[in-house]
Amino acid sequence: MFWVTLWPLILGFGVSGAVQAFATRETMQRQLGDLRPASVARASGYGMVSSSCSYAASAMAKSLFAKGADFVAACVFMFASTNLVIEVGIVLLVLMGWQFAVSEFVGGAIMIVLLVLLGGLWLRGRVVVEARRRVEQQAGGEHHHGPRGDDRQPLSRRIRSATGWADAATYTMSDLGMLRRELVAGYLVAGFLATLVPVSVWHAVFLQGHGFWTSLQNVVVGPLIAIVSFVCSIGNVPLAAALWQGGISFGGVVSFIFADLLTLPLLLIYRRFYGTRLTLRMLAVFWVVISLSGLLTEGIFAAAGLIPATRPVQVVADHFSWSYTTILNFVFLGVFGLLYWTYRNRDRLGAGERYARDPVCGMQVETALAPASTVHEGRPVHFCSDRCRERFGEEPARLPAMVGATVPEDSPGSTAVGHPGHAH
Repeated sequence: MFWVTLWPLILGFGVSGAVQAFATRETMQRQLGDLRPASVARASGYGMVSSSCSYAASAMAKSLFAKGADFVAACVFMFASTNLVIEVGIVLLVLMGWQFAVSEFVGGAIMIVLLVLLGGLWLRGRVVVEARRRVEQQAGGEHHHGPRGDDRQPLSRRIRSATGWADAATYTMSDLGMLRRELVAGYLVAGFLATLVPVSVWHAVFLQGHGFWTSLQNVVVGPLIAIVSFVCSIGNVPLAAALWQGGISFGGVVSFIFADLLTLPLLLIYRRFYGTRLTLRMLAVFWVVISLSGLLTEGIFAAAGLIPATRPVQVVADHFSWSYTTILNFVFLGVFGLLYWTYRNRDRLGAGERYARDPVCGMQVETALAPASTVHEGRPVHFCSDRCRERFGEEPARLPAMVGATVPEDSPGSTAVGHPGHAH
């Protein structure tokens, strides 16, 4: 499965890195203060140009909420940034077919509408006021900087600059490094499920042959599997392919993919951010929204005759062969080499001035929008989330080992913190 999806992964992460580098986002924090259609559209758009990492999405949503964004609008941003992104669509296209790739965007739009409607009813009131007070207290010690002048450069100028492309390459490598565990876990778990779990087990888990009730049970069970699988972000696509082979319905696949924000580690993060009461409401609302989105998406595709009539005997072939996939893999490995060279030489290309690198997970963070920051040995350190800041606080002495930081020759003993160009 990894070999079949190698070139889509490189293409998807490359395009995502370019979008993140060239799309200015410094205004998002002051444009999501309500739940009017314009704010919802902006939240969806900002999410689509953000990283697809579920942990980073939850951290940015919390930061937006702490700075005045409407809570449901912040949740819309979070859902869009993990489900309406190009890398997920490309891998779905290659691994499962164009119907699933299209369903991601059709179902994603449905999910956002349902989230606004149900969230407007249940993610409101005193529990949200208490959560805002809680996150404002958590954010009280963070350090943020205003946007730099180069943020206001025209898009055409940024695209023509070597600095812009160096930023794009760094975003690509940072996202790959940040999601490496999810990718490895997703492919390993999917491989074992596809080859070792008997079909009878899947038939026992997923109700079959009962019409509407089959679809309803499958879309409800899909998020449950996501919660206990611990696999999120793009890593759940290979697992979705294994579930589709095993017998889950079309809508069940959709709901499982959309439930990457309901994994158990993320629920614990929500509890730390917003408290137990709001987290339980989020779990209930998200589960209902995700399940209804899968059910409605399946209904739309069934009415249009677009649901695949057959299921694969194997998720992918169990041997290598010369094909267009092999050729594209070699071509995109060359592209990856170019991106990696650009990333390693970003200092010479003038990149890195606006960015820091999270010393725990390796994510590139725009300092003006960093969800969490601290000061270590008199120097600012920026993080993609409170989770990474807490991990760093537990073992700050491990900073050089965490990022493999190099020590500049003219500054013996110093540690590279705050600029991604010094951490390899």
